[in-house]
Amino acid sequence: MAADTHLSSTGAGGGAAAVRRLLLDNGALTALIVLVIAMSALSGDFLTTDNLLNVGVQAAVTAILAFGVTFVIVAAGIDLSVGSVAALSATVLAWSATQHGVPVALAVVLAVATGIAAGLVNGFLIAYGKLPPFIATLAMLSVARGLSLVISEGSPIAFPDSVSHLGDTLGGWLPAPVLVMIVMGLLAAFVLGRTYIGRSMYAIGGNEEAARLSGLRVKKQKLAIYALSGVFAAVAGVVLAARLSSAQPQAADGYELDAIAAVVIGGASLAGGTGKASGTLIGALILAVLRNGLNLLSVSAFWQQVVIGVVIALAVLLDTVRRKAGATPVAAGTGSGGSKRRQTATYGLAAVVTVAIVGATSFLHGGGSSTANPRIGLALSTLNNPFFVQIQAGAKAEAKKLGVDLTVTDAQNDASQQANQLQNFTSSGLDSIIVNPVDSDAAGNSVKAADKAKIPVIAVDRGVNKATVDALVASDNVAGGELAAKTVAEKLGGTGKIVILQGQAGTSAARERAEGFAKGLKAYPGIRVLAQQPADFDRTKGLDVMSNLLQAHPDVQGVIAANDEMALGAIKALGAKAGTSVQVVGFDGTPDGLKAVEQGTLYASVAQQPSQLGKIAVDNAVKALQGKKVEETVKVPVKVVTKANVAGFSG
Repeated sequence: MAADTHLSSTGAGGGAAAVRRLLLDNGALTALIVLVIAMSALSGDFLTTDNLLNVGVQAAVTAILAFGVTFVIVAAGIDLSVGSVAALSATVLAWSATQHGVPVALAVVLAVATGIAAGLVNGFLIAYGKLPPFIATLAMLSVARGLSLVISEGSPIAFPDSVSHLGDTLGGWLPAPVLVMIVMGLLAAFVLGRTYIGRSMYAIGGNEEAARLSGLRVKKQKLAIYALSGVFAAVAGVVLAARLSSAQPQAADGYELDAIAAVVIGGASLAGGTGKASGTLIGALILAVLRNGLNLLSVSAFWQQVVIGVVIALAVLLDTVRRKAGATPVAAGTGSGGSKRRQTATYGLAAVVTVAIVGATSFLHGGGSSTANPRIGLALSTLNNPFFVQIQAGAKAEAKKLGVDLTVTDAQNDASQQANQLQNFTSSGLDSIIVNPVDSDAAGNSVKAADKAKIPVIAVDRGVNKATVDALVASDNVAGGELAAKTVAEKLGGTGKIVILQGQAGTSAARERAEGFAKGLKAYPGIRVLAQQPADFDRTKGLDVMSNLLQAHPDVQGVIAANDEMALGAIKALGAKAGTSVQVVGFDGTPDGLKAVEQGTLYASVAQQPSQLGKIAVDNAVKALQGKKVEETVKVPVKVVTKANVAGFSG
């Protein structure tokens, strides 16, 4: 009996010791557990089956990309091109299958081959061209993104239905992206742990010269390593496009940074020689849990980036301290003390992570929301633009007036990130959702999910395709584009040379305004368009692009810009010419734009009254959740504002 009791006690103690060792040897796992506990305590919507599956879906693309990046980092390299290669591979699949009749199976092979080709080019430049990995893959980042835009002509391409099922659920509960993530993770673990090339990665990352002297064909191995990274990027691109039902030329922009962060958080060293697939998966889950939890807690979109950056740094610091503690030589008889010190360091830092997250989110959340008030989510395409900031301002003011708890998210012009945010809104059971789509097609699946959950959805500024919304509150971008073209043409007397600064390729606003410009200019055959170039709705890019165009076209007489930010950049490039020999017309009616109109440097702006868009969207969201009838389309008038009428324009 005593022996049995001793064995039982030993078994229990051994189990507890095993758990402690697991946590001590996996700092990222400790951080993930702490995060899950903190988010569960702060939000009752977090620890539900639906939301945890959401987290898995949202981690899938980053994780698959990161598995490929793990190979490269273990071999002491870096791959900055994976996001662009993912977009290019998906674009090749959609373009070949839907526009050129290539069988879907062959189109998938072409997509994977595209990823392999990009990886081989990276590997060749690094191994044989002696380029630093940073430079070689940075070049591929630009090349792959450019080819994606060229092939798609800057517009999303519908994905084949058979491949789009990769974005569905299996058996009504298991999301296909999660299954693909698991399969690719097992494949990555097998390659790293059970194959010759996996052992080669560790050898090259540990000491490349020693690996070469031991007979390893380092150059050929590098080709294979970067080709593998390309394969995983291609698979990630296909999964991402399947979720969005379309191949987006701007998809996965910036995902390479998330992938690298996931690998490093998971315990890999940028110096090479260490890393494993399980750690990478944990790193990707940490990022997904953070973004999901902060959405559910209604943390400000601006503060979310700060919190995520701080937690990433803390997670890596936790792992670094653990590694240093583990590497310290321990004298005979002091092993227990060393172990306790390592344990104390690990859990001490885990506590710091917990306190940081709980404190920051509780403070930013402002003590939680009242369940008595209606809860509405506003998913904006970006808050890096004054136009959408004004939509937010109008929505917030009206929400405060009506006693509504408004949660605002910023998709940063990433259709996939917005899909995640809309899923979070749906799983947390908001009363109504307002969406300003990054792309009208890509938002369709997420809006369908909200419709299925019987949550009213209002679209603002841009419509949603392939899904039903309760109302669309918008200005007419095409009509506004025609007004802009007419305004500049008439100012030039019907003849003259102009350039057009286009918006971000792939966005519906850019396409619609460009369509309007083209329609409006048809009535003025004397107007010659010297050049049309994208400046991505950005003031700095507008300045750079206009400066470049002036070198080739110094005789330009007019500029049409798809928003005021680009117009203001163009004015800066034109200098004294703006408002005198060159007439500039913008779009949106932002405060800075209207100020330039008043000063005479901007001839006119097609004003959309964005604050009114936000206000009316909230009004309609409240009506819809109350079961009241709302109009299917609510048009907010656009107006050409010039120096003659700017003083009386309310905005």
